[in-house]
Amino acid sequence: MRQEEIWDVDAAQRYDTPGSGMFAPEVLEPAVDRLAELAGVGRALEFAIGTGRVAVPLAERGVPVTGIELSRPMIDQLRTKADETSIPVVVGDMATAIAPGSYSLVYLVYNTISNLLTQAEQADCFRNAARHLTPGGRFVIELEVPELRRLPPGRDATVFRVQPGYIGLDTYDVVRQHLVSHHFTFGESRQARLARSPHRYIWPAELDLMAQLAGFELETRHADWTGTEFTAESRSHVSVYRLPAEVLPV
Repeated sequence: MRQEEIWDVDAAQRYDTPGSGMFAPEVLEPAVDRLAELAGVGRALEFAIGTGRVAVPLAERGVPVTGIELSRPMIDQLRTKADETSIPVVVGDMATAIAPGSYSLVYLVYNTISNLLTQAEQADCFRNAARHLTPGGRFVIELEVPELRRLPPGRDATVFRVQPGYIGLDTYDVVRQHLVSHHFTFGESRQARLARSPHRYIWPAELDLMAQLAGFELETRHADWTGTEFTAESRSHVSVYRLPAEVLPV
């Protein structure tokens, strides 16, 4: 499925879960705190801004935020919270679309870079971030670590979450480095609702090489937004890449 088909009107209307899940204060507030710190007095650009989960509270902190988003229904949902004047959005692919002006911070949260399904597109995303940044600017990515160590021999699926009313599992294609996330939601009836999304998973070392090819250096990597140490057991990471403050003559 194309990303535009996945993030349709139905998905946009169901995306926001105020106060719970991705929108829970303990999940959202540390991300906004850290991004506000990194933006400083500069402007921020969010790739795949979606419905404004992060952008809206970040703008409320006084950080000027612009977005790039491929899904018009997601933008429509964002517009119920913030108008074009307060949070401008460019419609387009985060790997290629250009937003006006320059920024001190570009960020991409909650695994969204994996929505780009080829290595070339993901590398282009880094180049696009660099294109928008001022010298010394930062590109921040929040991304899961592939769970292949939990994949038993001969199996191609893992369950990543079980909670009341929800089961999530991933199926893997390790040759193409692809996975499909399957989200089952259900109530007391015998019927369940299924949503699926394809991804290309990225190892941290591969991500660092993409960054290097775009002119970035890895500044920090932590296991979460609060600065927990990143270890071999970490299931996700927040990586901060930085452009050189100035271009030295060759």
